[in-house]
Amino acid sequence: MDDRFNTIAGWTLFGGIVALGLSSVSGHYFEANKNHRPEKMGYEIEGVEAEGGAAAAAVPLPTLLAAADPAKGQAVFNKCTACHTIVQGGPNGIGPNLYGTVGEGIGQGKGGFAFSDALKSHGGNWTFENLDAWLTSPKKFANGTKMTFAGLSNAEDRANLIVYLNAQGSNLPLPKAEAAPAAAAPDSGADVAKSPAGGASAKTDASAAGAVAQPAPAAEGGGDKAVGNTKQN
Repeated sequence: MDDRFNTIAGWTLFGGIVALGLSSVSGHYFEANKNHRPEKMGYEIEGVEAEGGAAAAAVPLPTLLAAADPAKGQAVFNKCTACHTIVQGGPNGIGPNLYGTVGEGIGQGKGGFAFSDALKSHGGNWTFENLDAWLTSPKKFANGTKMTFAGLSNAEDRANLIVYLNAQGSNLPLPKAEAAPAAAAPDSGADVAKSPAGGASAKTDASAAGAVAQPAPAAEGGGDKAVGNTKQN
């Protein structure tokens, strides 16, 4: 009886040790207890920006447009050629021909292309700001649009694409980039503050004292007259 009990207890203890070991090994292997954010998320969540996205969005659009490169914008437009043409007089496809789009009315023209009601009812023109908003997220710009493209999250890509589109039959003047903040003027009292206390005042007083200590020279030839006048008085 005792031998059977010892055998059962031994196997039970052995099983517990094995289970504990497997748990520790699997925890290290899968990093089950990690508390850091993965380098790359498994899937994107709408409304959650990647690190650095806020900083990029903070750059004003006119500044981005001023630094944009139409050649890079053409490379971005290659993603759009499956649905759009951009040559003058080009046909509409799944999407409208985009020649001369910048400055046109939103959801209008384009050879009678069948725009969605959401886009036709938006109103306004394709300004640089509206194009930037549209390219960021067509769905948010006009909820109900037939445009299935998710949008461009990179602000520089959008700016490059916009200046490329503008060069295709629109050629509107770009908005002026915002001036950089002026540098603060140097403090005129900085040198005085660095000088020894009372130094400037001491030099001034010394100069004034020297000027008083030196007698004024007598006028040439007037010495005797001055003495004579004093005696008479």
